[in-house]
Amino acid sequence: MNQYDFVVIGSGPAGRRAAIQAAKLEKKVLVIEKGTRVGGVSVHTGTIPSKTLRETALNLTGWRERGFYGRSYRVKQEISADDLRRRLLITLDHEVEVLEHQFSRNRVHQMRGTAHFIDAHTLEVVKDDGEVVHVQAKSVLLAVGTRPFKPSHIPFDGVSIIDSDEILEIRELPRSMIVIGAGVIGIEYATIFSALDTVVTVVEPRDTMLDFIDKEIVEDFTYQLRDRNMKLIFGQTVEDVAKADGKCRVTLKNGRVLTSEMVLFAAGRVGATDTLNLQAAGLEADNRGRLKVNPDTFQTSVPSIYAAGDVVGFPSLASTSMEQGRIAARHAVGAPAHEPPQYFPYGIYAVPEISTCGLTEEEVIQRGIPYETGIAHFRETSRGHIMGLDSGMLKMIFSLKTRRLLGVHIVGEGATELVHIGQAVLNLKGTVEYFVENTFNYPTLAEAYKIAGLDAWNRMGELKVEKVERRAAE
Repeated sequence: MNQYDFVVIGSGPAGRRAAIQAAKLEKKVLVIEKGTRVGGVSVHTGTIPSKTLRETALNLTGWRERGFYGRSYRVKQEISADDLRRRLLITLDHEVEVLEHQFSRNRVHQMRGTAHFIDAHTLEVVKDDGEVVHVQAKSVLLAVGTRPFKPSHIPFDGVSIIDSDEILEIRELPRSMIVIGAGVIGIEYATIFSALDTVVTVVEPRDTMLDFIDKEIVEDFTYQLRDRNMKLIFGQTVEDVAKADGKCRVTLKNGRVLTSEMVLFAAGRVGATDTLNLQAAGLEADNRGRLKVNPDTFQTSVPSIYAAGDVVGFPSLASTSMEQGRIAARHAVGAPAHEPPQYFPYGIYAVPEISTCGLTEEEVIQRGIPYETGIAHFRETSRGHIMGLDSGMLKMIFSLKTRRLLGVHIVGEGATELVHIGQAVLNLKGTVEYFVENTFNYPTLAEAYKIAGLDAWNRMGELKVEKVERRAAE
């Protein structure tokens, strides 16, 4: 029997970070991956492909230059699905090579096949060549990720009615598309295809979208989408999806019928736990295939089994999944591990980007914290003018009592990069004075922090001298 200190099922962000961490602690580690190549959903159908698709679309369409040259400006007049796929394949090959090298140099063992539990410490693996092997582990990490939720009443055909995995394999760019679901994945793809000049309609059963994002940011984002003729239909459920006369027909609950060349169903994902035989290990998943864990250690109800990444639910980010995997691995092998960070950045790679860290204005109000906000529009910065930006904003929230930064929220070009300045100040308990008194490179979009800081500071007033002296004495 193959015996290991730590066995990881899945090689996505959580799995690979956990495996390498345990290996660096000189443990015997095995990664079991059912795919033909390592990397998991993140590399092959999720994070990396969607972000590569986004970057390719923005480059080939000349999207970033249209502020100067007009909406008809394009770098490449005729863009095909092959144009998008070419860059994607190059990127994926690079990601896989890097990961394979990381496993190799850290002496992480790999096995291709499908695993399921015999008991809490024993796994049976059916390898790609049909061979069946048994693996024994002191501890196991489940990092199996998720797959698209595919309800039975939607007639998926992989061509014109597709899920968020199948969208990467489309043969032609559609002239029109209906996206069902205004979650992160649905909105990302909807805005990417809109940038490719596809006519996009988004249908969402809830009355709002992206409820975990600051409301003012969502309102600005929504305005930008509608301004470029994206149709957003909220508060309506889909009753039927069908194909007729070469078109896709989507019937809403209120009787309205929408037509398009393609339908993307992106209303949720489910944990890929159904083949693990969890009952044999004493575990049970919820109705969406997700596992409940201790939020500090990522340990399940079975002490020797851990779970991390998308399979444990929100926030389902590659970045947070990596840190979850690392913490779980350290705890599993008996090494000291810090608690997960209280504030982490959330990035939505739509067009435009959204990124946020810390408390929203709604959360601050709910907690009864007296506060002030500072806002900067990218068009106020010289860099914004140079880049031709006519939209985008940065918002910061400060405590009136302590003057500390409570949250930073950004929508616009470079949001997922810019947010890290606010993240650092937030976690280091910095105040509004940091932004007012420090110098930022000029011209940069980061100068928006200075503008937003001054915007808040002008209403908050200067920090009294006696308070400064008292703070220095303490």
